[in-house]
Amino acid sequence: QVQLVESGGGLVQAGGSLRLSCAASKGSFSGYDMGWFRQAPGKEREFVAAITWSGGTYYADSVKGRFTISRDNAKNTVYLQMNSLKPEDTAAYYCAVKAYSGNLYRTNLYDYWGQGTQVTVSS
Repeated sequence: QVQLVESGGGLVQAGGSLRLSCAASKGSFSGYDMGWFRQAPGKEREFVAAITWSGGTYYADSVKGRFTISRDNAKNTVYLQMNSLKPEDTAAYYCAVKAYSGNLYRTNLYDYWGQGTQVTVSS
């Protein structure tokens, strides 16, 4: 079992930055692929970024060049550095563990999820 806790969300003005953290409070994800997803009110949960167990990174087109995903396996933590934030980035952000191989972009292929952290970007 893997239990995840996200943190770092908050209110920020457009153009600002936030760094989200996702730590395993139970279990470990050191050898697994990790993803960040977000969900705005009334919308489907969407892929934001992913990092594989070997360090490869992938991003949604909407955040490419602005967001950076990274991981620190020693701390059992994954990060999402968000720069140049836009109001359309406003959403609840979730980290997730994909324990098995599969498409990194598909929500349903991730096995464990955190409770989410709210990011609100004001204009």
